[in-house]
Amino acid sequence: MAKTVTAGLAELREDLAGFYRDLHRHPELSRQETRTAALLARRLRDAGFDEVAEQVGGTGVVGVLRNGDGPVVMLRADFDALPVEEKTGLPYASTVRATDGEGHEVPVMHACGHDMHAVCLTGAATLLAGARDQWKGTLLVVFQPAEELAVGARDMVGDGLFERFPKPGIVLGQHVGPLPAGFIGHGSGPLMAAADSLNVTLHGKGGHGSRPEATVDPVLMAANVVTRLQGIVAREVPPAESAVVTVGRLQAGTKDNIIPDTAELGINIRAFTPAVRDLVRGAIERVVAGEAQAAGAVRPPELHWFGSAPALVSDPEATGTTVAALSAYFGAERMLPMPQVNASEDVGVFGETLGVPTVFWFWGGLEAEQTMAALARGHLDELPGNHSPHFAPVVEPTLSTGVEALVVAALTWLD
Repeated sequence: MAKTVTAGLAELREDLAGFYRDLHRHPELSRQETRTAALLARRLRDAGFDEVAEQVGGTGVVGVLRNGDGPVVMLRADFDALPVEEKTGLPYASTVRATDGEGHEVPVMHACGHDMHAVCLTGAATLLAGARDQWKGTLLVVFQPAEELAVGARDMVGDGLFERFPKPGIVLGQHVGPLPAGFIGHGSGPLMAAADSLNVTLHGKGGHGSRPEATVDPVLMAANVVTRLQGIVAREVPPAESAVVTVGRLQAGTKDNIIPDTAELGINIRAFTPAVRDLVRGAIERVVAGEAQAAGAVRPPELHWFGSAPALVSDPEATGTTVAALSAYFGAERMLPMPQVNASEDVGVFGETLGVPTVFWFWGGLEAEQTMAALARGHLDELPGNHSPHFAPVVEPTLSTGVEALVVAALTWLD
C-alpha cells in the first residue's frame, strides 16, 4: 500500500524541491514564522484538506483530513529557523536578517533543517490526500512553530489544539541530521534529552578597577559560578546516568578598568530522567546562591528558568511496529540504530499531554559516501551538524526519503 501511495512522489518532487529552496532562502525566527505558515496552510488547502487552521498557538498551522471511520494519526513538523549566519555557499543560501525577541538584529538561517521537515510533511500530506482509497481514518497534520525556544508545542496545546481538533491516538515525527542521505536512524525509549534553560543575574557593587577593595566584583563571582558548575555532572550525577551543564552566555561590564554592578549568565542543562533533571536544577540553584553569598553579593541572585522541554521518549512498542514498517519499505540496509541524543525536541509534549504514544526517528541529510567514510573513521567532527552555519541537507535523496518515511509511518497506523 505504501508503494502505491508514494508512487505519486515522482510528480511532486520538482515542485517540493523548489519549495524547499524557497523556505531555505527565506527563514524566519521562532514566533515570527508568518510567511512560512501562510505558505504551508495554502499547500494543505490545495491538497484538499477538510479543515485548515492558522495562528494556532502563535503561528502554528493545523490540517485535518477525514477519510471515514478509523484511527486519528498525527504527523508533526516544525518550521522555525535560528539566529545563525549561513556559510554554506549554496545558491539559495539565506541572507536574511531580522530583529529577535530581545530587539537585536541577527542573521537568520535554517541551520537545523526545519525547512526540510516542513516540506517533507507537505509532500506526505499531499500524497495521502490524493490516495484516500488506500486508507481509512483521520489525518491530523501539525506544523509547529517555535521549537527552537522549546515553547511551540506547549503554545499549541495551550491554544486548544486537542479541544479544537481530533485527538490523535499516536504522534509521529522525524528530524533530519548528519547521517547519510537516504538512511533512517532509529532508537527506542528515551531518545532525546530533556532541556531547561536558566538566566542568572549576579549583583555586585561596581567601581573603579584600581580600587577592587571598594567593590564586590560580579565578574569574579560569575567566573567562580562557571567553574563550580562543572563539578555537578562530574561529582553529583551518578556515573551510570547522563547529564550536561553548559554556560553558553556570560556578559558583564563595558570597559576594562570598570568593575560592573552585575554579571549575567545563560545556562542550559540536558538530562534523560526526571530524577537527574531535578538533581541538576537544584544543584545549579545551590551553587549560584552559595557563590553569591561567599562573594558578599549586595543582594541575592535573580534566577529565571525558561525553555523547558521534556525528555523525548519514543514509545518502545509503537516504535517497534513503525520501525518494522520502515525497514520493510526501505530495506534493512538503510536502517541505522541510534544512540541517545543529548539534543532536545519538544514534540514529546503532544503525546505526553494526551497520554498517547510518540514515535520519533531521524533521517540523513548529508552526502552518503562522504558521511559513511567519516562514520567509519570515527571522525564525526568532519560532518556539519545541526545548528552549524555549514549545515544544509542535500535536496535529494533527503527530500524523497523524508516524504516516504512519513507516508509509511502514517499508513502503519491508519486503517
